[in-house]
Amino acid sequence: MGEILKLLRPKQWSKNLFIFLPLFFAGQIQDPNLILNCLVTFAAFSFMASAIYGINDVVDVKEDRLHPKKSKRPIASGRISIPVAILISMLLILISFSLIWFYPSTNKVQQLLILGIYLIMNILYCFWLKRVAIIDVMFIAIGFVLRLIIGGMTADIPLTHWIVIMTFLLTLFIGFAKRRDDLILKNNHGITLRKNTNRYNLDFINQVLCLLGGITIVCYIMYTVSPEVIVRFKSPYMYITTVFVLGGIVRYLQLAIVDQNTGSPTEILLKDRFIQGCLALWIASFYLIIYLNG
Repeated sequence: MGEILKLLRPKQWSKNLFIFLPLFFAGQIQDPNLILNCLVTFAAFSFMASAIYGINDVVDVKEDRLHPKKSKRPIASGRISIPVAILISMLLILISFSLIWFYPSTNKVQQLLILGIYLIMNILYCFWLKRVAIIDVMFIAIGFVLRLIIGGMTADIPLTHWIVIMTFLLTLFIGFAKRRDDLILKNNHGITLRKNTNRYNLDFINQVLCLLGGITIVCYIMYTVSPEVIVRFKSPYMYITTVFVLGGIVRYLQLAIVDQNTGSPTEILLKDRFIQGCLALWIASFYLIIYLNG
């Protein structure tokens, strides 16, 4: 059971919290029915993501055996056979679609469509697109946008162009930070994990990270001072939350570029107190402005 859990990577399910963002930004995070709906979608998306992790590990088993950390994964280490891993992934895909199909929802067909698009995109990614530089990172970012979209469908909340743009930019930023990790591993240990690594270098990625980080902050500021946001939340003080977004992104850049730390968003979120503090203060300030002001 322990090896199966490692294959599923439940720690990575935190990425699916993006599903709750439309609920949060719409000021409806306190609605128990909508929360339950989003929890079901969260579970379905998490099972689908775990299935894709299993498929990806099967495809990358040879490369993973060369990686100092990935070589300890269940398939790469031989503790779970490839046929068993494929069977587990197929079962998870079935469970994922079944959760959406059998749970009552007004946008069931659209949700199934998004889930199917996510599955097809990631199969293409596993077998081909992850080898194409820049496109590989863009596909990861699109995956997060799909999480956002299915969250909006689940709660029946229309998404603004601002939240879609910011989600895409932020996750693109994180994706390039992870590619930076691959380059550092290659430069320090001579291990090439991806065939497209030669299409990147540290100078290029450092500049891209700074560019995307800056654009994300500017977009967030424009979002907080836009008339539609001020009217919707009945407050002109949304811009105050910018300081925590700025602090989190700058800290991320410091860890990636100065400290040469991992670019994995999950690991950093679980370990770095500064980013945890920025996230907690951002949520608290946003909550105070949206919910207590209304």
